[in-house]
Amino acid sequence: MAWLQLKVRSSAAEADAVEDILLAAGAAAVTLEDSGDQPLFEPPIGTTPLWHDTTVVGLFNADIDVATATQHINAALQPSELLKFEILEDKDWVRAWMDDYHPIQFGERLWICPSWCEPPKPEAVNLMLDPGLAFGTGTHPTTAMCMRWLDRQDLAGKAVWDYGCGSGILAIAALLLGATTATGNDIDPQALTASRDNAQRNGIADEKLNLILGAPKDAEPVDVVVANILAGPLVALSEGIAALCKPGGLLALSGILDTQANDIAECYSQWFDIDPPTVTEEWVCITGRKR
Repeated sequence: MAWLQLKVRSSAAEADAVEDILLAAGAAAVTLEDSGDQPLFEPPIGTTPLWHDTTVVGLFNADIDVATATQHINAALQPSELLKFEILEDKDWVRAWMDDYHPIQFGERLWICPSWCEPPKPEAVNLMLDPGLAFGTGTHPTTAMCMRWLDRQDLAGKAVWDYGCGSGILAIAALLLGATTATGNDIDPQALTASRDNAQRNGIADEKLNLILGAPKDAEPVDVVVANILAGPLVALSEGIAALCKPGGLLALSGILDTQANDIAECYSQWFDIDPPTVTEEWVCITGRKR
């Protein structure tokens, strides 16, 4: 099925109004895009910020009355530049989406492989994982740093906690790398569903992965704690996260911007001897050992 696409440059303040105008003109769907390189990192809780320069993209059925739709949109927007519909070529969107994901290596042993790809090294530790509803596919620098850190650890016989587990990627990786048990917790029920599905896809027995909705209470400390969330929650939850780690146990924290690293390191230095940070692009991973 062919589609027509219309892009309208807007501001963050006007994007919602432009979206309503495109929908009223017959758009089947509307998406918002960054008009430039304007990263949004850690918004305040409860907010959905947009880029200062936002492009509003309307997707229309190819059989719409283009003249009528254009007249409606021009009258409502009074744009400074001519609006032009573009033909969006029909293609296999599922295949196009799948082509964006490839096996990725983390450290010496660990790979993440989408289910539709053959593992490049069958003898390696291959974590089979498809993009889904919950955060964590290994492509983001914060996840990648945690994965490489896990790959360097001797996890044989260890118990691991993945705080804010998302897709379960870190807990599952730890189990595949030799951990005896892993626990993941998250505030999103869909994350726990995704974690369980991903564990089963990788042959992880249910009894090896414990999943908890919300914050843990009266939990037994473990050997290794990883938390790839955001700086704000890492500080707010620091006492509880620290309590999950045994004396002598290891900690890895990420989801941290380089401008936030000193504050996080100072916070956790109450309980841990902190290592020099690992930096990828503007993101940081902080590790340490509990005193």
